[in-house]
Amino acid sequence: MKAEIIAVGSELLTPHRQDTNSLFLTEQLNKLGIEVVRKTVVGDQREQIRDAFKEALSRVGLVISIGGLGPTEDDLTRETVAELLGRKLQLSNAILRGIQERFRRFGREMPEVNKRQAMVPDGAEPLDNPRGTAPGLWIEHQSQIVVLLPGPPGELKPMFTTRVEPRLAGYAAGRRLYKRELRVAGMAESDVEQRIAPIYTQFTEAETTLLASPGEIQVHLRAWSEDVAAAEKLLNEMTERIRMALGEAVFTTEGESLEEVVARELTLNNSTIAVAESCTGGLLAERLTSIAGSSSYFLGGVVCYANNLKTAWVDVPAEIIEAKGAVSAEVALALAEGIRRRSGALLGLGVTGIAGPAGGSAEKPVGTVHIALATGDGGKERGFHFPGDRERIRWQASQIALDMVRRHFLYSTQTKAPAKG
Repeated sequence: MKAEIIAVGSELLTPHRQDTNSLFLTEQLNKLGIEVVRKTVVGDQREQIRDAFKEALSRVGLVISIGGLGPTEDDLTRETVAELLGRKLQLSNAILRGIQERFRRFGREMPEVNKRQAMVPDGAEPLDNPRGTAPGLWIEHQSQIVVLLPGPPGELKPMFTTRVEPRLAGYAAGRRLYKRELRVAGMAESDVEQRIAPIYTQFTEAETTLLASPGEIQVHLRAWSEDVAAAEKLLNEMTERIRMALGEAVFTTEGESLEEVVARELTLNNSTIAVAESCTGGLLAERLTSIAGSSSYFLGGVVCYANNLKTAWVDVPAEIIEAKGAVSAEVALALAEGIRRRSGALLGLGVTGIAGPAGGSAEKPVGTVHIALATGDGGKERGFHFPGDRERIRWQASQIALDMVRRHFLYSTQTKAPAKG
């Protein structure tokens, strides 16, 4: 079975509101073995809604819509679909009583306009909505299925998982989607593509997609199959060959974030960390503490923009700042070592740079960043010139800093590994 998703709402065509419901629905449908082949966003105009449903029904057996089931004049999904399918709308007294009761529980009288939400197309099955006033609708039309869901995620998600998903499971075939997600740090998209294209192009049974984001490349492998063992074998072979081609730049084959990987390494190695940040402004600390249980490895951090606070809080010698400048390898190392010593952590991270848009110079342009990692055995520093705007530069700096921690444990493990033979 193939499906299309239609999101209805003029607000989704503005820069102020995103359609996140379709991401949830796609994930759930894929788990059932239903492939989503198209997503459409339309405004609150009857003609646009009608055209979207008509075209979708000409292509697939399952159409799921989001939104347009409210009580106002611009909520037109219910009426438009009923007209398209040649179904008359009938008032459901049971639904109406439920809506009235919901208003009474909140000490209010139901406005007359909410009666629209109790209108049901002939032959449609209402889907209960305990979290709102808009019931969903399940409509079987000839050999096709149309499902109308409310727009608020807090209403859509429980309705789909409890009322829609169990029914769709009976329609789904044995074909399922199997996938892997490798994530890569420290390489450009073109470099990743050059190394792995000769590999993935040999596997015509699977789809390979590269997605680039600041400081990270994602390699998505997807295969639809009725044979679990064959799909797993295929993806495992692809994953291993790609991992070998990219080497230590691959930080996960399970789609984890870099902070999740670093958190695991810190925990497994009984290590602790503290950070001293300038240009990242607390982003490193935020990412390290976004993982549950971070109190076991993250001791603390400081954001020291002002030069005098670099000295007062983490003991960066004023003469180094004066001689080398706040954005320098020497200051990054001093920040890392200073916070490690002050906090008592086993590892210290120091970041200093120019995130822009102002503050750069010919010698140190915007995007210049120095990152250092201090351990009991000394410190390592790396200098970078990141492209992009302020947000992008700060994120890339945090990504490289976390990757330095990951690689520290990777190299430590390799050093400690016993010789074979």
